[in-house]
Amino acid sequence: MQRDPILVVDRETGETFEEAVLGEKWIRWAYQNASARPVEKLLFRSSLISRLMGAWFDSRFSKGKIAAVVDELSIDMSEATAPADSFGCFNDFFVRHLRPEARPFSADPKDIVSPADGRVLVFPELAEDVFVPVKGYPMSVRTMLPGIAERFIGGALAIVRLCPADYHRYHFPAAGRITASQDIPGALHSVNPIALGAGPDVFGENKRTWTLIETEALGSYCFVEVGAFGVGSIVNTRTSGAVQKMDEKGYFKFGGSTVVVVFEPGKVQFSDDLVANSAKGRETLVKVGQPFATAL
Repeated sequence: MQRDPILVVDRETGETFEEAVLGEKWIRWAYQNASARPVEKLLFRSSLISRLMGAWFDSRFSKGKIAAVVDELSIDMSEATAPADSFGCFNDFFVRHLRPEARPFSADPKDIVSPADGRVLVFPELAEDVFVPVKGYPMSVRTMLPGIAERFIGGALAIVRLCPADYHRYHFPAAGRITASQDIPGALHSVNPIALGAGPDVFGENKRTWTLIETEALGSYCFVEVGAFGVGSIVNTRTSGAVQKMDEKGYFKFGGSTVVVVFEPGKVQFSDDLVANSAKGRETLVKVGQPFATAL
């Protein structure tokens, strides 16, 4: 099987690094080997395995995995509000809270911030409703957001891909008021570029939840959580009313997962470094609260 490394730009250093993928050999086999297609259907098109994994990660028996993952993925636990050995199960560790000072942000209402820690890819102006993830195939806003996509045609879109090493709570990138939301059942394909290169429409097929947030400066933006393999739950802790920038919106339980933020045409300008890296097909490692875009 071909091994095409996943290269990401570290925003803070400007250096490009190769991403460490938890279970890489397994993911490559499942998506790149034709003989694995029956297994791929069992694992990713059914929620059974992810539910079983979720039950185990919620149990006390999973606690022993925490230290190994912290070490393997070089997770900085000094940012967390509690030490690694204090969690009762792996999912408690996975959805850990961070100290507020670990993720500072601008209070300027024109500054839109990253909604999560993750690898960011931006599309400053969609060609109609199409966007193409790294190593992936064309995806459609209409498929991702059935029934509400029209206002976003020709707009702007950002993908924030979370990995197991990341902080897995996500936050509102701008203040506003929640006006609508919907849960959409679906598959649980991996969101890793290895899987995207194999062809599944993760944004149109995967389990996901969308939320519309009405704002003064941006019109309405759409916040989409996309579940992935191993993610038994998308848990939204804020589902109605007025919200402030960086208020917690929710969290993902174990697995890789993705946040997508979609803006109406002519409302935002993404940060220059994100635009430049995305134009080269490179994701940028960004932390929640860091500058992401500016309201026009």
